[in-house]
Amino acid sequence: MTTLSERLSSFGYTAAWRLSGWMPRSLGSALFSLGADLAVRRDGGGVRQLRRNLQRVVPQADGKELDELTRRAMRSYARYWLETFRMPSMDPKEIVRGVSLTGAENIDAALAEGNGVVLALPHTGNWDAAGVWLADYGGGFTTVVERLKPESLYRRFVAFRESLGFEIVPLSGDSSSMRVLLARLRENKIICLVGDRDLTGSGIPVSFFGERASLPAGPARLAATTGAALVPVGCWFTEDGWEVRVHPRIRVTNRAEVPAATQALADIFAADIAAHPADWHMLQKFWPADFEAGQLSVSEAS
Repeated sequence: MTTLSERLSSFGYTAAWRLSGWMPRSLGSALFSLGADLAVRRDGGGVRQLRRNLQRVVPQADGKELDELTRRAMRSYARYWLETFRMPSMDPKEIVRGVSLTGAENIDAALAEGNGVVLALPHTGNWDAAGVWLADYGGGFTTVVERLKPESLYRRFVAFRESLGFEIVPLSGDSSSMRVLLARLRENKIICLVGDRDLTGSGIPVSFFGERASLPAGPARLAATTGAALVPVGCWFTEDGWEVRVHPRIRVTNRAEVPAATQALADIFAADIAAHPADWHMLQKFWPADFEAGQLSVSEAS
């Protein structure tokens, strides 16, 4: 049964999609930036967590610098959503022209080997814009999405990304989504996975900005299982477009190499995030220390 909160959320997203499509970009940018600034002033849980996450990325920043970085990061996050809402009404060729990409030869070399490609990227910049470029360049790709609530909102997001040329596979508790991914790699296709948030709690331990963290095992395990190339990708905003960097592949040939490959992935993600910290949209708890601190405070309170 759909809750009131879910219905309101669905209504809000639907309204934003409809209004942002006809709104002049300059007006939309001003309104979304204002919304981001207001969110920073409210200093809700997501903003506070974003600030804590960024403090790990730029430990040398003083309080004033960290406040300014948090404001820019929230504006970057707002820009992502404005662009997401506007994309259905945009010409895909216009989006492709706005993407400045380096490292396409790493995709070409991987496909030439014939075992498929696993592109792994963090929550940075606008990965949908990068996906539009990839769909145009590679003739499409497959990605996995988490099921949202309510179902109507989930279907809208799936329809949105399918309209951009993505093949969407819902994340499932059984092996059905994995079977689709394995089939695409056997067909020498490209799959794209966001690889910085461990949603299952059963990821691979890594060192990330000098602190213990966990990254999803999926990208490296898929590559090790199928012989596909594991290729990290970074993306961030430019003033009026998007920059995407396709890194050289990470070699992983068997399951024993998965932890080392995942650490290599973490190191590349960290380098790109450190270079563009405002474009890392991580408003959730990421490091185990934050989860453990939360659990400790609950027990102390009781």
